[in-house]
Amino acid sequence: MKKELSYLETVKMIAETKKHFEGQLEARLGIIKVPSPIFLKASSGLQDQLSGTEEAVSFEREDEKFEIVHSLAKWKRETLGKYEFKSHTGLYTDMKAIRKDEVVDEIHSYYVEQWDWEKVIAKEDRTIDYLKETVKSIYKAIRQTSIYLKQKYHFLGLELPKTIYFITSQELEDMYPDVSPEEREQLIGKEKKAVFIIGIGDKLKSGKIHDKRSPDYDDWQLDGDLLIYDKTLGKTIEISSMGIRVDEKSLVKQLEKADCVDRLKMPYHQKIVKKEIPYTIGGGIGQSRICMLLLEKEHIAEVQASAWDEKVCAELADKKVL
Repeated sequence: MKKELSYLETVKMIAETKKHFEGQLEARLGIIKVPSPIFLKASSGLQDQLSGTEEAVSFEREDEKFEIVHSLAKWKRETLGKYEFKSHTGLYTDMKAIRKDEVVDEIHSYYVEQWDWEKVIAKEDRTIDYLKETVKSIYKAIRQTSIYLKQKYHFLGLELPKTIYFITSQELEDMYPDVSPEEREQLIGKEKKAVFIIGIGDKLKSGKIHDKRSPDYDDWQLDGDLLIYDKTLGKTIEISSMGIRVDEKSLVKQLEKADCVDRLKMPYHQKIVKKEIPYTIGGGIGQSRICMLLLEKEHIAEVQASAWDEKVCAELADKKVL
């Protein structure tokens, strides 16, 4: 039977979930926690453009425009180079962002909390096999955290599979050609429970893409999304978007495909072309999604201190929310 939790009990469980998962992440990926900015200079080229249609919250000071981050995908890579992190070491940060164009529902908010992580790799590590091994490490961290929480809170009942299933976006389209990418994710997630879809951003054989991905951080052939079936919600949710980052060749190729070649003039992009920053792998892991999944919550408002409109507040009137 599901236990009725007080506000303070919920807050304590959220803190324990995050603390334990961070320890797992550090141990399995060999990364350390660092502070990070909440806004960046627009002219730096470090802002994550997401799908390319979202507008950042911004402000100006002395003729310089600053933007609240969408994520820290590019900032992390530049930071690894700036501080000369060694190969196979890296960082993660407690990233806070505002995405004002987000469509709010039970798993989405204008306020974003995620563990943004990045790790230096060698040129020869830029392979599907290396991507898979990294995904397995992250999934193990999630599963071990779930086991820890269930041992402490016996009313929790989530059972995650021991292994994660891998499939390419093209294989998934071939399997379910007559439905949308979103429907494919729901179908494969419900069947396999824990899935990583490889290759997101480029066109499939159908001429369509599985999902939009910015052309200047992930290599579209070496990236993907980690999905887990959430039994409380009764649907598959995305836990992490990640990938091996673009090199000097794939950056230019993807910017051309996205008709964004003008970005090559920006400082960050020039550093990639000139090989002045390291090859890396990285991604974002949703903190609220992890807490919702592992603590068996029905709405993001139960694990996140954000702002909600009157309609959502009315819907959540019978819940103890943050």
